[in-house]
Amino acid sequence: MIQFQNESITVFQSALFQTTCTVAITKDLVIVVDPNWLPHEIEEIKEHVARIQGNRDVYLLFTHGDFDHIIGYHAFPEAKVIGSKGLQEHPNKAQKLELIQQFYNEYYIDPPYEIGFPDVDYVIFEDGQQLELGETTLTFYLAQGHTHDGLFTLIEPLELWVAGDYLSDFELPFIYHSAKAYEATLRKAEQVLLNHKVSVMVPGHGQTTSDQNEIMRRIQLSQDYLNRLIAAVVNEDIEQLSALEKEMPFPSNFTKQCHKDNVEIVRKEYVDC
Repeated sequence: MIQFQNESITVFQSALFQTTCTVAITKDLVIVVDPNWLPHEIEEIKEHVARIQGNRDVYLLFTHGDFDHIIGYHAFPEAKVIGSKGLQEHPNKAQKLELIQQFYNEYYIDPPYEIGFPDVDYVIFEDGQQLELGETTLTFYLAQGHTHDGLFTLIEPLELWVAGDYLSDFELPFIYHSAKAYEATLRKAEQVLLNHKVSVMVPGHGQTTSDQNEIMRRIQLSQDYLNRLIAAVVNEDIEQLSALEKEMPFPSNFTKQCHKDNVEIVRKEYVDC
């Protein structure tokens, strides 16, 4: 379904995990971010792109390589791909493809497109790197922590910030890569907000916002959670760790495992180092 829309930006939201796909149009291009999840949802995105494309080229931007974000890769076979160096050199490509196939198998879905890991045409390897496509400027920042290959992207003429799996309105940090890197990414998010004009911010899961105070609230929400998590792990505070697990929205076996992973990574980085 369409979650947010203005004259240049359309944000689709999947029924699964409230995962977003942003489609943005400028004078020069159409950029599609993380097309996902279910076949009919990706088809809706494709139809929208076809309606607005005109003579513009289509670019796919992948915020990171988690399987739910790359599942629609082959729905746009003619598109050029933008991604981080971490995505280009991802060490677990085969595992991500297995997860896609497993998802389809579990729900008796015939894959509507070839399953594949994105081949990156435009590689982002440093903070502040820019890509100029006609009169459209994209500015990138590496956003590690959730994964090792994450990206923040600013589509400058639209004042649009695509944040990937950060700054959700409801989802607390899932740390798959590094708690220390996650903390650094949140500090970087503060700088993005200070140094760029942001009128629209889209997280990978949850609601789009145009409110600067709300963006800062989300940054601080994640910072507060990480601070309390690190303190609880370092102090071996079992009661606080249990309370933190209960703060995860939509409690399930999935969130239980995410909490366990968070604790293990924090312990490795702050206790066992």
